[in-house]
Amino acid sequence: MVRHYLSVTDFTAAETLVLLQRAHTLKAAWHAQQQQEFPLRGQTLALVFEKPSLRTRVAFEAGMTQLGGHASYLAANDIDMGGRESVADVARNLSRWVQAIAARVFKHQTILQLACFASVPVINALSDVEHPCQALADMLTLYEHRPALHTTTLAYVGDGNNVCHSLMLIGALLGVQVRVACPPDYRPHPDVVEQAQQFAAAHGQQLSITAVPEEAVAGADAVYTDVWASMGQEHEAARRRPVFAAYQVNQPLLRHARPDALVMHCLPAHRGEEITAEVIDGPQSVVFEQAENRLHVQKALLLTLLELAAASQSSH
Repeated sequence: MVRHYLSVTDFTAAETLVLLQRAHTLKAAWHAQQQQEFPLRGQTLALVFEKPSLRTRVAFEAGMTQLGGHASYLAANDIDMGGRESVADVARNLSRWVQAIAARVFKHQTILQLACFASVPVINALSDVEHPCQALADMLTLYEHRPALHTTTLAYVGDGNNVCHSLMLIGALLGVQVRVACPPDYRPHPDVVEQAQQFAAAHGQQLSITAVPEEAVAGADAVYTDVWASMGQEHEAARRRPVFAAYQVNQPLLRHARPDALVMHCLPAHRGEEITAEVIDGPQSVVFEQAENRLHVQKALLLTLLELAAASQSSH
């Protein structure tokens, strides 16, 4: 049975912690410039991207190179998935040539379909429902600054989007106290909220959702935000701006958090909109650590999934 990573819930809390520790070890080795072995020599990762990308693409490509493998990038017009060729056929073809697929798609259904027909691990590199690789990098960043995750409070302020979904789920899974503040019409999906609340309850925590940013941020260890209009929603940007104006992460809002609270953003950022330049470029910001950590968690994820796939093959 091939293991995929389509949602942060595809790994248990224990597996997720092992993955984060592995990423932390890989990062330490990378910073120490230690001569690495090349465990993925001769292996190829297909990057099937319907949306453009900076962090996800480069972190996967650099990660595969550093592990001795290769990444093959396929943009939307290279494949026209679901148009020129069905998602199922793309998955079947790629499975004959590559050892893993990372897909960045518009619809989550596309990722589910790819995984259904692929005989190699499929990684969700972003869909409209989740952004699990980003959430792993976020948790690694949080873990590095606040190792006792179960005593940590993370406040997310802004749109209840895919990043918010993955953060709520992985945070609750690992025992982080997660609070979300967003406009009433832009709340995260009720099904995701319910699942995250169940994870939180298992840790004696409570996931809270409010329309009041100050309430979410009060005493928080980390304050996280994202763009108000995600990729594919650019036409809504002007309509969203006045609705989200009260949700800007700025110095006055940050005063409600702990004095040493981390400032987090998954990037790209619109300075002056969801966050002020003063805050994102200030001393509490860890946004570029988050960006760097994409490399390390994605390497750890690739190694883990490919090891599991090899173990599964050898047991047959």
